[in-house]
Amino acid sequence: MLKRIGDQLDISLTDVLVSRFSEGEIRIEIKENIRGKDVFIIQPTCPPTNDNLMELLILIDAARRASADRITAVVPYYGYARQDRKDQPRVPITAKLVANLIVAAGATRVLTMDLHASQIQGFFDIPVDHLYGINSLCEYFDDKKLKNLVVVSPDVGGIKMARAYAKRLGASLAIVDKRRNSPESTSVMHILGNVKGKNAILVDDICATAGSLIEAVEALKKKGVQDVYAAITHGILSGKAIERIEKCKALKELVITNSIPLSKAKQIPKIKHVSVASLLAEAIQRIHDEESISCLFDEAS
Repeated sequence: MLKRIGDQLDISLTDVLVSRFSEGEIRIEIKENIRGKDVFIIQPTCPPTNDNLMELLILIDAARRASADRITAVVPYYGYARQDRKDQPRVPITAKLVANLIVAAGATRVLTMDLHASQIQGFFDIPVDHLYGINSLCEYFDDKKLKNLVVVSPDVGGIKMARAYAKRLGASLAIVDKRRNSPESTSVMHILGNVKGKNAILVDDICATAGSLIEAVEALKKKGVQDVYAAITHGILSGKAIERIEKCKALKELVITNSIPLSKAKQIPKIKHVSVASLLAEAIQRIHDEESISCLFDEAS
């Protein structure tokens, strides 16, 4: 993604040394003069999450101490976002903690995409530009020219996102009524909406172990859906995700963006990659030029 963004902006990437000291600590050195420059640090906090987060924080600190004029943290995938409220006793709000760390390190702005919860924007005391992957993903399905579509939200919390996809694709809307047993496990109870004989697109922001996704796919298939596709912004694909996706015959395709790099081991025919480099590049250019980027906050209501 980094090279694509650079190509789109017609600029070369800054030379940065990222290595380890003998005991494993991260060592950062910016090899070029950035004094007085408008610096954009592109780093998704995806697995290995802790390493990538620390690299981001240390890069921000290095840029600040090198007298950069402005420092924008470009975080295509914002990790530690799933604990965004205190819903049980004695649990942290890690989404707020990470926001505090990014601000304390010296970032003056954050550019991110499809946050797990929109209210995380309010955890920052600096401006946050929140983009959406809906355009890129919808363009992929427009090109497929699927007929008789229904967009399916995997839970009640995802209705707003699913409605935006349904409006964009001219599709009907359905909801999976499920109960969460644990952070990684759910049980499907009902399908709300007419899905029989239709091509379904399940939309969500994150796919981690794919357990909930596959369960929803199989539930839709039992309700008479013709083909099931999934449109996911952030393909974490951890644990047994790839194995589950490969074994699920009911799932036609899993379409994800490149907000998280996809290792070779995870590149299987059923998983399709959509680039959001042009979206991020345009946002970076507009921020640099002090132009509005509200036209890129494209989430239909």
